[in-house]
Amino acid sequence: MPRAIWSGAISFGLVSVPIQVVSATEDHSIRFHQYHLPDQGRVRYRKVCELEDREVPQDEIGKGYETATQVIPITDEDLSNLPLPTAKAIEIDAFVPLESIDPIRIAEGYYLQPADQVAAKPYKLLVKALGRSAKVAVAKYAWSGRERLGILRVRDDVLVLHAMRWEDEIRDPAELLPPPTEVTEEEIAGALALMDTMTIDKLEGEEFTDRYTEAVAQIIEAKREEKPLPQAPEPQEPTQVLDLMAALQESVQKAQASRTGDAGPAEVHELPTPTRKTAAKKQPARKTAAKKSPGRRPRTA
Repeated sequence: MPRAIWSGAISFGLVSVPIQVVSATEDHSIRFHQYHLPDQGRVRYRKVCELEDREVPQDEIGKGYETATQVIPITDEDLSNLPLPTAKAIEIDAFVPLESIDPIRIAEGYYLQPADQVAAKPYKLLVKALGRSAKVAVAKYAWSGRERLGILRVRDDVLVLHAMRWEDEIRDPAELLPPPTEVTEEEIAGALALMDTMTIDKLEGEEFTDRYTEAVAQIIEAKREEKPLPQAPEPQEPTQVLDLMAALQESVQKAQASRTGDAGPAEVHELPTPTRKTAAKKQPARKTAAKKSPGRRPRTA
């Protein structure tokens, strides 16, 4: 069981739910240390006082705010007694539909667990209410030296707190817009056909595993056993797309071929046939109609 990283209460009107905060994610990345190459000695960072030029123990280290003339010490007790209603509570301010929140503002997630048996009933009440409303709660809380914004939602009957960035922390993307250009309706339809072919029901499968960590582990194991290192695949040279419709058609075909191992047959999405923009009006119908060919039957990959 992971340890609690914060304790407080959820303030929901006049209802208070004592909770403990537990990290909802785990980091499985392979960590490296720094070593002195000639003798393999570990290189470590030491905390040294600039005035005394000596290493100082942790119990002699504190926080402070430096002005032009002095350093003002700030203790943990000072920060725990901030004149803020969110210093000890996650205060719910409003409820909004989740789709109204730009995902770029949503950050890391935390599980909230009831602190004791007394908190179980109001905790369950908030879980049921959020689940039936199809909304998320917008809340404010104070952690790590600043007040933060967050959303509360339900995942498998457990409350989840997602940290959020304030609106002024999101950069304006206007300067990143591409130069003015136009795309045709046929190209848009082709992109939609490719999206349909690549659509899946769940974010599961081998293609969604951390291949970087696996590759690093293979290198470490090969070096440990003094074996040849695994060879990296040849990188594909980027190609300039000259015919966008042809590239979309080829992409659809490749996506269909890669899905043939699925449990069911993959649906084939035909790309639209490009139309000439120069055709101002329809050609008159011929008097002698050609013999109609039988309609194509839908194919399955």
